[in-house]
Amino acid sequence: MKQLRLRAVFMRGGTSNAIMLRTGDLPEDRALWPALFLAAMGSPDPNGRQLDGMGGGISSLSKVCVIGPPSRPDADIDYTFIQIMVTDAAVDTSGNCGNMSSAVGPFAVDEGIIPRPEGKDAVVRIHNTNTGKIIVSRFTMDGELAAVDGDFALPGVAGTGAPVRLEFLDPGGSGSAGLLPTGKVVDELEAPGIEPILVSMVDAALPAVFLDAAALGAEGTELPSEMDGDRGLMDKLETIRLAASVRMGIAATPAAAAKIPHIPKVALITGPKDAKTLAGETIIGDDMDVTVRMISIGNTHRAVPVTGSLCLAVAARIEGSVVNALARPLATGTDIRIANPSGVITVAAELRKDGEDWVAEHAVLYRTQRRLMEGTLLVSAAKVEAAEKRAAPVITAA
Repeated sequence: MKQLRLRAVFMRGGTSNAIMLRTGDLPEDRALWPALFLAAMGSPDPNGRQLDGMGGGISSLSKVCVIGPPSRPDADIDYTFIQIMVTDAAVDTSGNCGNMSSAVGPFAVDEGIIPRPEGKDAVVRIHNTNTGKIIVSRFTMDGELAAVDGDFALPGVAGTGAPVRLEFLDPGGSGSAGLLPTGKVVDELEAPGIEPILVSMVDAALPAVFLDAAALGAEGTELPSEMDGDRGLMDKLETIRLAASVRMGIAATPAAAAKIPHIPKVALITGPKDAKTLAGETIIGDDMDVTVRMISIGNTHRAVPVTGSLCLAVAARIEGSVVNALARPLATGTDIRIANPSGVITVAAELRKDGEDWVAEHAVLYRTQRRLMEGTLLVSAAKVEAAEKRAAPVITAA
């Protein structure tokens, strides 16, 4: 059986990689997409390596982005994010990938999906169909193409690049009922086999549950390999995630929550303290405002997901939240420095009170992006057919 051929671009966005596809190049029947994407990535792979596809064996390297004409008048393009499971025959569209969001605007301009700007500065309004939210992408041009060279250093990515400013507008309620899905800043969460624990459940750009690392006997500065190797800790974090998913209204039961692995994220938080990075360098406590270890689909993220960092920054501005209590006191209007296993990233978030309710107006951060390869993606038609017969599930928020 012959291989299928698709026009495609392979890009880095922030600390992730993804296949970038145009809506018009894909089957009109979207029910056919999951089988195609699984085959393209090399999933499912019981060996966890995706050697027969474009995936890299971990969640941050197993992604697809689909870009096309806008479906709403306040946007320039639509962008759909698809997380491809590595070992399972499933795809997840329950949330957005903030890292890959940084590549979407440059891709749209470089591909000619939207007109190139007349000047040097490009502004693209992106409608993320996963969350129904608008992201404003701002970047510079280098001639007719989006700039890739610059002096902006992104922790977790070697070298420097041209910055992309991402403004997530009205980020509250991206995958649940609202900014504070339970209506509370702090909840006491009960989960099987775990003592009741204080958490903050916040949904800004993506739903997340934040807890004090010390509450589980952790330092909060462990490297990802240390955390991933502590199965007792990881099992507790997954149990907490499942319970939080139900409390946030994302899933009806823990069993249903287990089938939505992308959200909510669960994050261990601690205050500013010296810590080692994956590169072996030491981050000094004075150079950060808060420290995070965030779990992404069963593994400790090597940096911090962009949407996760935005949610954390918003949570840090909510008085009385777990993050707010542990972070360095923050002056109004200042950026928030978030320490993670790859270094320190800076995020801004603006909130206001509407009576007793908190409202997140926007959250902002910078990433870099680069087009790595362009041309024809070859996909095994036999593997697509096999995936279609398996009827791969599409994971969405409830």
